[in-house]
Amino acid sequence: MQGTATTPPDTPPHPADQRTLNRAIGASAIGNATEWFDYGIYAYGVTYISAALFPGDVDEAVLFALATFAISFLVRPLGGMFWGPLGDRLGRKSILALTILLMSGATLCVGLIPTYDSIGFWAPTLLILLRMVQGFSTGGEYGGAATFMAEYSPDDRRGFYGSFLEFGTLAGFSLGAGLMLGFSLMLGDQAMHDWGWRIPFLLAGPMGLIGLYLRSRIKETPVFQEAEAKADAEGREAPGLGVLLRRYWRPVLVVSGLVVALNVVNYTLLSYMPTYLQRRMGLSSDEALIVPLIGMLFMMVLVPFAGWLSDRVGRRPMWKFSLLGLFFLVIPLYMLMGTGLTGAIVAFILLGLLYVPQLATISATFPAMFPTHVRFAGFAIAYNVSTSIFGGTAPAIGSGLITMTGNPLMPAFYMMGACLVGLLALRHMPETAGRSLREDCFAPRS
Repeated sequence: MQGTATTPPDTPPHPADQRTLNRAIGASAIGNATEWFDYGIYAYGVTYISAALFPGDVDEAVLFALATFAISFLVRPLGGMFWGPLGDRLGRKSILALTILLMSGATLCVGLIPTYDSIGFWAPTLLILLRMVQGFSTGGEYGGAATFMAEYSPDDRRGFYGSFLEFGTLAGFSLGAGLMLGFSLMLGDQAMHDWGWRIPFLLAGPMGLIGLYLRSRIKETPVFQEAEAKADAEGREAPGLGVLLRRYWRPVLVVSGLVVALNVVNYTLLSYMPTYLQRRMGLSSDEALIVPLIGMLFMMVLVPFAGWLSDRVGRRPMWKFSLLGLFFLVIPLYMLMGTGLTGAIVAFILLGLLYVPQLATISATFPAMFPTHVRFAGFAIAYNVSTSIFGGTAPAIGSGLITMTGNPLMPAFYMMGACLVGLLALRHMPETAGRSLREDCFAPRS
């Protein structure tokens, strides 16, 4: 570690005051909101993007666009392996400044790509390259933001404060989705196909600059400063990937298994649902956009409450309730979704409410499983490897399974399988509620 901290190694820095804590939460959440703003406009604009940038008929173009969404996730593990160790060595703050610039810049540039009719295969090629840049930067953004927020939060309220990172997730996605829907209603279908779909992408630039400004005004986390000072006093460097995988493979595997359940549900509900409702359930394009938007607003209201509750009852009971509820109810709720607009709204709200106990506790649960000197890298690598294989591919897999079998319930069956993986991982997850981030939660308590 490159140390600049002057705090004595045996003296923990004072906890952040409320104003600093609030600023740290806002600085963390804005990056996550920017990431999910991109996902929102892509998911809700996929029919326009596919028509503008891909060849083939409507079904082929949409499948290509969904596959491109999945491709960006393939580089997320590379981003985690690159940014994570840097974050443990140089600090969380500097890495988060770089990742938000790359992430927002790539999203902005998507809105500037010429059409397929203008430049041929360069259009989808440029989209793929920009999605890969976005995925690479996200590989460090989410793990860094969650680590940053967790290390700033008091141990006994980490669930509550950490939940605002996921509030940012839903707020960013809802903003992106709402803008795409609003422009669609205001401009009409033809204008949206011609140029209107580009406007939300261009707004990512200002969002990134706001996030950079907020992050530049926050100091490094107290927990990291303490670990940095101690490492400097002992002359140690942050360990490499080999040490992480050799000594901390258990939390890596547990986090990876939980993320399978988390993100199959997440990307199926938030990213794939508009396409599913329109192309598989027969709703109009506007109805298919409205259903998840209403559901996400309900989820936003409950996320802070679920985070608060996890500080009192623990993270494990919250996850168990969520995984079992989704496993047993996802099929009936998908069947309800197929009854029409009202059924789809009710079903999505209930699915979202069952998912909230997982979503609200991510940044309180996962960073706490790793010691400080490998926290950024461990979380980023475990989270992004699992997300790239199972999360980002969920929309394409769900669509492909329906095409292969003709059964519109296949995404629900896929979700059930992911929940079983999550339940298996949960058996090996230690309870982290109330534990200090200065401890190794996999080590026995004295």
